[in-house]
Amino acid sequence: MRTRAISFFAVLVAALIVASPAFAQRGGGGRGGNNYTPTGPFDPHDLSGVWRGGNEYMGTAAPPMTAWGKAQFDANKPSYGPRAVPPAIGNDPLGHCDPQGYPRVFFYGVREFFQVPGRVLQVFEWNRVFREIWTDGSALPEDPDPKWLGWSAGKWDGDTLVVNSFGFDDRTWLDHFGNPHSDEMKLEERYHRLDKGTLEVTLKIDDPKTYTKPWVSSKMILKLQPPDFKIREEFCVPSEEEDLNKGVRDPAGKNVPVIPVPPKQTGSK
Repeated sequence: MRTRAISFFAVLVAALIVASPAFAQRGGGGRGGNNYTPTGPFDPHDLSGVWRGGNEYMGTAAPPMTAWGKAQFDANKPSYGPRAVPPAIGNDPLGHCDPQGYPRVFFYGVREFFQVPGRVLQVFEWNRVFREIWTDGSALPEDPDPKWLGWSAGKWDGDTLVVNSFGFDDRTWLDHFGNPHSDEMKLEERYHRLDKGTLEVTLKIDDPKTYTKPWVSSKMILKLQPPDFKIREEFCVPSEEEDLNKGVRDPAGKNVPVIPVPPKQTGSK
């Protein structure tokens, strides 16, 4: 559906689901249930396929923040969680269709993995974001220009793919709660395939400018989807988002339909 009303209510429902502890389970949730349970042999070094989780987020409390980190956190006005305000009067990048960055985009919808020589490619459902993880052993730049998704390199440690990333643009948030990060953040991800249909993921954020110690996530469980599962087209459309924001900022303005009042009848029969 492309109507603004449907889009608006879909965002509200998603926000409530993500923010609610009752729904924010660590895997197995999401749309349509998951009755697909593949069995049989598998290659633990092959992560190819579409994987769905259950509204992932870090799942553990954020470490104490530095003074700089607390100032950034207080300045962020998210659209979700206990500090939520409407996107029109907040500053959540998502409210303007700005890039979510990483790892925030990992916490939405489903993602598809492709493995090609020298790279692991990830495609995320939300905004069809494309991410490259280099696995050819080449060195990453020592002082890279910041990128929305950072610079990422991976290598296998036994049956676990360990991905290290840095060089992140600090305009993005870590999550929908408004937790910040700096351009000095380093991120480690560990992907371990437990069986043919189950992928375990953990994240560790190391950002001394923002947090007084590393932030380690709880274990996230992703489930492999059937071969015919199709990722949906989910785009944040700036023009539609701006129309919604205008309607919130100025509910009595021109975006609200005006119902004409019939002229008063005079006289009677």
